Amino acid sequence: MTAVGPRSLLVVAALAMSAGVASAQTADAPPRIVFVAAAHGPAVAARVAAFRDGLRALGYVEGRSILVDYRYAEERVERLPAMLAEIVKGSPRVIVSAGPAVTRVARQATGSIPIVMAFDSDPLGTGAVASLSRPGGNVTGLSLQSTDLAGKQLEVLKQIVPKLARVGVIVNSQEPGNAVATLAAREAAARLGLQVDELDVAKADDIEPAFAQATRRKVDALLVLSSPQVVFHRARFADLAAKHRLPAIYPYPDLVDAGGLVTYGVAIDDLFRRSATYVDRILKGARAGDLPVEQPTTFELVVNLPAAKRIGLEFPPALLSRADRVVR
Repeated sequence: MTAVGPRSLLVVAALAMSAGVASAQTADAPPRIVFVAAAHGPAVAARVAAFRDGLRALGYVEGRSILVDYRYAEERVERLPAMLAEIVKGSPRVIVSAGPAVTRVARQATGSIPIVMAFDSDPLGTGAVASLSRPGGNVTGLSLQSTDLAGKQLEVLKQIVPKLARVGVIVNSQEPGNAVATLAAREAAARLGLQVDELDVAKADDIEPAFAQATRRKVDALLVLSSPQVVFHRARFADLAAKHRLPAIYPYPDLVDAGGLVTYGVAIDDLFRRSATYVDRILKGARAGDLPVEQPTTFELVVNLPAAKRIGLEFPPALLSRADRVVR
């Protein structure tokens, strides 16, 4: 049997104490979450600010009571698989997804780390959740889906373009949520006596041909559905709509801030603010699969006066009077 001297005992004790301190530091460290967006940081700055406001309202102080790592794919969706694989290796407590493209990849990367959707266009249809009331897996959060949103958007277009008869619907055939939204648009258009032309914009190279096709088909206005291409190329959409003198209604207010004509839709910043409540509940012990997916309750009508001037259009006074915000 090898004798252990006093010096060796001191070393062992020191190592044990060091390990205990390290363990205590790890246990006392604030929880770490990762916020992931497919876009550039500046493009989603307002949404990130709303999420951070939500955390602050719940009493979290970033860097002290919670650590948030912000990751951006810089509009290169093909980067997401490697990015999420790296994130999962770091074992964060929660992954916050800033959009459907991120959620799809995050689900493939982990079946155990909770994923909070800041928004998703069709979480049920894509299989992200088993049901809205009881998601059942590791994904929960907020949905964009709302009863007859397309109908209300088309009604806004009819106010702007009284002789509206033919609507071009900008869709993305690669975006799962667009199938449900397109069906809703077709049903709403039928009720309003409107014809619909679908214009597929699955990649950036499709944008200009879609506008040219809309002009050839003599559509009177455009209904633009939610997709990464619309967010990534928002200024290009606005410029082409002006060039072709096509009134267009967009899915999010920040697209109108970038030069788009009008939006009536879910208050997207509100969804990001509310996503913080999901993070809070999960950090306090709730299972993601037990937290119902929320549907939108707050909607915004935002109009852009300079965009209207570019196409020689005037907003009806009644529409302006009920706008939540007017870009001047």
